[in-house]
Amino acid sequence: MLYDPPELSELEQAVLSRIADLRKRLRFATSTPRRWSGLLRRNMLAQAIRGSNSIEGYVASVEDVVAAVEGDAPFSETENETWQAVIGYRNALTYVLQLSKDPAFRYQEGFIRSLHFMMMQHDLGKNPGNWRPGAIYIRDEQQNQIVYEGPDRDLLEPLMDELIQSLNREHSQAEMVKAAMAHLNLVMIHPFSDGNGRMARCLQTLVLAREGILEPEFCSVEEHLGKVQQEYYQVLSKVGQGAWHPENDASPWIRFMLKAHHAQASLLQWRMDQLNRIWEELDLLLRQRGLPERMLQPVVDAALRMKLRNSSYRRTANISENLASRDLKVLVDMGFLVASGEKRGRWYEAAPMLLEFRERLREPFKPIDPFTQQQPKLPGM
Repeated sequence: MLYDPPELSELEQAVLSRIADLRKRLRFATSTPRRWSGLLRRNMLAQAIRGSNSIEGYVASVEDVVAAVEGDAPFSETENETWQAVIGYRNALTYVLQLSKDPAFRYQEGFIRSLHFMMMQHDLGKNPGNWRPGAIYIRDEQQNQIVYEGPDRDLLEPLMDELIQSLNREHSQAEMVKAAMAHLNLVMIHPFSDGNGRMARCLQTLVLAREGILEPEFCSVEEHLGKVQQEYYQVLSKVGQGAWHPENDASPWIRFMLKAHHAQASLLQWRMDQLNRIWEELDLLLRQRGLPERMLQPVVDAALRMKLRNSSYRRTANISENLASRDLKVLVDMGFLVASGEKRGRWYEAAPMLLEFRERLREPFKPIDPFTQQQPKLPGM
């Protein structure tokens, strides 16, 4: 027996409808080719990876995660365990986004275990790709007490079989509810020795992407979850009550996830508006300075407080290393970028002039709680 999706209240139905309308507008906007679309997709993927890993204590900078997405080395001296966790999650989430496009795809045990191997292969002591060998307990180290006990080991295979069958069945509930319940059931079954939270969040992203509610790169709510970690843990604790209790009401979880979807969709709309404005203004500025269009993306990247390298610029612009070096030197000489490091370790970021330009265009993000229509207090906003 799994946790069942609850009946939605009228208010929850209204919020679900509001999110659906917002995502419908976003689906049109994200599927319409824009010159900055690739940059937005990359950044949203990086934020999803960063958000999900941060919940588990693997905190990396945005530019380091972007570097991982692009196949480059980190900019900072990131701890090896954190970097391996970022790379593992990048591989798994990239695989998930590819599978979302396969019309013949079906959920299978082998897929779930392979996804776990991708995430955890850097630590063979955590049994990557295998079910946990025995009982599992979640301990709150600060309070020195067990806060959750997974279901008995002999229930694991039957429960995962039931979950996989459920994922492959046609459902009448809304896509966001189906994805949220997949997340809840996997994290409560806790089938692996480690990485269960990341697996559950990644699985939810796959369900959302396959349902087509948005372009695959924009389906995840993992970035938002990374900002509300305490609330995330609290609602799981409220629903689970310390052990495997599938008879419990999952309504608090669904309401929490609807808020997450509304917040993430609103943030995506804000980012698109901001990026479009920055791109247009900087495009005009570069043309006034007589600079070629290929230089625009690195300048926009820097304006968004991203660091960049010669390697990432030349891949984006499809130019030679020498031409990329000359372009970047021009941007430094003209006051758009500043350079740090030497030779192949050199990287670039926004010069003061570019940061001032960005601040003039910046409008703060103002999230709205769809259940109260008030602005919630979110860390990092």
